[in-house]
Amino acid sequence: MMPLRATRAKLALSALGLAVLTGCASVSLDQNIRRVNDEAGSFTEGKLSLARTQEERDQRAQAAQTLLAQPLGQKETVRLALVNSPSLQALLAQGWAESSDAAQVGRIGNPIFSFERMTAGPELELARALSVGLLDLLTLPTRRGVATGLIEQSQLRLTGDVVDQITRVRQAWVRAVVAQQSFSYAKQVYASAEAGAELAKRMQGAGNFNRITRAREQAFYADAATRLSTAQHQVTSSREELVRLLGLDEGQTQALQLPERLPDLPKQPQEPQAVASMATQARLDVRLAQAGMDSAAKAQGLTMVTSFTDIELTWRRNTTFDNAEGTRSTARGWEIAVRLPIFDWGGMQRSAMNARTLAAANQLEATVRSAGSSLRESYSAYRTAYDVARHYRDEVVPLRKVISDENQLLYNGMFISTFELLADARDQVSAVMAAIDAQQQFWLADAALQASVIGRPTTTSLSVTSSAPSSGEAGH
Repeated sequence: MMPLRATRAKLALSALGLAVLTGCASVSLDQNIRRVNDEAGSFTEGKLSLARTQEERDQRAQAAQTLLAQPLGQKETVRLALVNSPSLQALLAQGWAESSDAAQVGRIGNPIFSFERMTAGPELELARALSVGLLDLLTLPTRRGVATGLIEQSQLRLTGDVVDQITRVRQAWVRAVVAQQSFSYAKQVYASAEAGAELAKRMQGAGNFNRITRAREQAFYADAATRLSTAQHQVTSSREELVRLLGLDEGQTQALQLPERLPDLPKQPQEPQAVASMATQARLDVRLAQAGMDSAAKAQGLTMVTSFTDIELTWRRNTTFDNAEGTRSTARGWEIAVRLPIFDWGGMQRSAMNARTLAAANQLEATVRSAGSSLRESYSAYRTAYDVARHYRDEVVPLRKVISDENQLLYNGMFISTFELLADARDQVSAVMAAIDAQQQFWLADAALQASVIGRPTTTSLSVTSSAPSSGEAGH
């Protein structure tokens, strides 16, 4: 009988160990990163990775140096962020930690082994006990389902965070290039305004300009100086924003080169049908809300059991030695310990879990309902920005150039005065600045639309810059 009992105990322990091993949810860093690269391939180009060794960090530094050797387009800037940004590396490491914590929820506590030695006169008693949470073991499949849901949420959150970061990089690149382009144009305007102010001063001295006409040119010159100072700060501000997002050090910051201007507008905008076809149920925000509701529902079922009581199973083996008699006896058995729900029946735990489940269900409904609305808004901003930028490119700027050319001919033929020619120059400045701003708005809206399609809506606000002459100028 003794060997048979020992065999049964070993089989029971083996079955317990097998159940624990097969019931564990697991996750790995490579799995997390592969998931992000698969789901956000249009943002990461499948090149997102976490550097864990010095050799990998050296390789990334070399790749960053290669990219910085030439002016960075938007795609190259994103690639630089992927290989160089500590913020992205921190996101990956944090996502790994969050997934590991989620996987831990699906595991039960380790069994407890206790050893006791008691003496009473000539008797010596040795007690051994192995305890395991029986309720934890019985609810292991449910715990594993909860852990799987939490892992899914953590991986979706990581993908969303990476998309947000890359969207910020794209938009920061647009602002940095536009600031540089605007500053270059502001310097030209300043030089022209300075020459105009000097000419007005001389013409007033010769009696050809009255005081108000000269004051108007001087005011334009002062305004050009203010615009130049502001544009210079915008270059620094937008460039430093991009530097922070890319995680550049001092040497890399000095090597950073940007194009002189934004790329041309696409020949055709994206059609709403094409955008709608890309935004399916695979949206990150909808899937994250769905995973949250599923996890809350599974956790609610688990709480319904664990909030009432806890059960612990203990297997014991006590050996007694009688030194006086020279005898030895062994007692074997098991015991079950149950926490009695006397002071706390777990009502508050169940209420809290019910509330979380209800909140998750409503959050899912709100996310589904707002998904289409946010996409329509993003597309409207994108299409409006495209139409406005194209209008400036095809209509406003060419018309201003025609007017300027004609006024120059009229001035050469002495049909208009110098003042009218300078007034036209001011109108042209406003048109060019508005065109640059419209082009910036389009590329910002384009980056926001790409994020909205994948399920990470980004607020897009369109500013309207008028190129019409001021009332004071229009009167001449």
